[in-house]
Amino acid sequence: MKPLDPRLLRRARAARWYVALTAALGVAAAGALVLQAFAIAHALGPAVTAGSAGTPLALSDVAPWLGALVATIAARAAIAWAQERYAQKAAADVVAELREQVVAHTVALGPRPAGEGGAAATATLATRGLDDLGPYLVRYLPQLLLTAIVTPVLVLVVLGLDWVSALICVVTLPLVPLFMWLVGVMTAGASERRLHTIERLGAQVLDLLAGLPTLRAFGREIGPGARVRALGDASRRATMGTLRIAFLSGMVLELLTTLSVAIVAVGVGLRLVEGMIALVPAIAVLVLAPEVYLPLRRVGAEFHSSTDGLAAAERAFTVLERPLPAAGTATAPALAGATLVLDGVGVRAGDRAVLAPAGLTARVPLGTGRPGGGRVVALRGPSGAGKSTTALVLLGLLRPDEGRVLVETAPHEAPVDLADLDPATWWPQVTWVPQRPTLVAGTVRDAVTDGRPVTADALEAAARTTGLHDVVAGLPQGWDTPVGLGGTGLSVGQRQRVALAAALLDGGAPGGAAPPPLVLLDEPTAHLDARGEQVVLDTVRAWRAAGRTVVVVAHRASLLALADQVVDVASRTVGPVEAVVS
Repeated sequence: MKPLDPRLLRRARAARWYVALTAALGVAAAGALVLQAFAIAHALGPAVTAGSAGTPLALSDVAPWLGALVATIAARAAIAWAQERYAQKAAADVVAELREQVVAHTVALGPRPAGEGGAAATATLATRGLDDLGPYLVRYLPQLLLTAIVTPVLVLVVLGLDWVSALICVVTLPLVPLFMWLVGVMTAGASERRLHTIERLGAQVLDLLAGLPTLRAFGREIGPGARVRALGDASRRATMGTLRIAFLSGMVLELLTTLSVAIVAVGVGLRLVEGMIALVPAIAVLVLAPEVYLPLRRVGAEFHSSTDGLAAAERAFTVLERPLPAAGTATAPALAGATLVLDGVGVRAGDRAVLAPAGLTARVPLGTGRPGGGRVVALRGPSGAGKSTTALVLLGLLRPDEGRVLVETAPHEAPVDLADLDPATWWPQVTWVPQRPTLVAGTVRDAVTDGRPVTADALEAAARTTGLHDVVAGLPQGWDTPVGLGGTGLSVGQRQRVALAAALLDGGAPGGAAPPPLVLLDEPTAHLDARGEQVVLDTVRAWRAAGRTVVVVAHRASLLALADQVVDVASRTVGPVEAVVS
């Protein structure tokens, strides 16, 4: 693991100016240190000489150096303040930049798991993981740059004052990074194991929360608690192990640098007694000697607080370097009256040797947009067969590992592969209602209209069709009732009604484009009671009557009975060779 990864400078613009600023402040700090050492030496030397000789000290002889000492102290305080201030700002900016890039890249990769641990590991990385990068930027990186700038400058100054002391510094200085490297290798491994443990814990908790309704339905909501506690204990043990190594290694480094400074001081003292070095240079060397080792000591002390951040940054770069699927560039044709052809579609289920769906072949005529020209197509199959995955393939979010999806617009025209189409021209022609709708923060009216100009009559008609009218009537502020991010404040069934109403109004604004001819529903009745199920059925009938094709992932018999076409979806286990090829 590199102390300063070049990828950090390439990925985060804030890191580049921060490194340049820190280097400039390091040069200023080196100059202030040298001036302070000479000011102390020239102010203290005459005072010691005058005291030993019994002669009075003329204040005019040391006043300029005392003024210089006060000025250097003020300058060092200003440099430290600037370093701390801009370090905090740069750390926040860098973390925000990397977090935004990780999230955007993960979204561009599609709904498939993003590397080891899947989406849960990426969520942990983008939240708590990247926050650990702060100590690295605030504490470790400035000291690293100061070591590269200040230490060589001070060694050269000491060489000009006393070559023996400079030789001692040159011999002992390499021992500090050597010991840092030895203990750093151990600490880096412990930090990576700790981050991996936290990611596993985050994945387990997210999976538990996602499946909590199912667990409660079967009375198993208490069982996974033992697993979560075990992962929490593992995280605690990993953290304490990292801290133990940090404390022990810090003690070793402190002892080594203290002994090195003591050797310089003893040598200077002995030669001062023998008259081999003047008093003023000796005092300057004694003042500068601890400062020569100080940046390295701080690097060693702060290195352990940086390893978590460096491990998280490495994970972030791993995600960012995953190649994106090639995006189509062709303009999607008008879908009204077209036909979707699924030709042997198969999608690999995560890292498992399973295709779900497998060999899916079907023809789905799309709505004409005219009353009576609609159609309801139900995707039927057991859990895990790939029905929801098929919906993602039709959306263009997933590319099949086998087969292809074609768009036939006319008998005499060649079909177009969905993978070759620009998603920006495909998605406006598709209405998507997921199983768990996510609503933007705002009012209920904002969630339904999504900023579109919708008349009051159209809004009321959509609300009555989807049953949202009764929900709004029971809310304290009606349509102006605020809901939180993701729909907080509404139940799952109420969110479903909001999403259905928004889908009904999709493309139906006055003067707007024609409604999308294709509607995709992912198990819309999964969390609804009988009344809510009837609302969904009425909404699907309304879409069909308006001339739109509704592709619905269906489990309940009521939706299957409503369908004009039923497509059976099945999975298939593939062998090792087949899995590698797919």
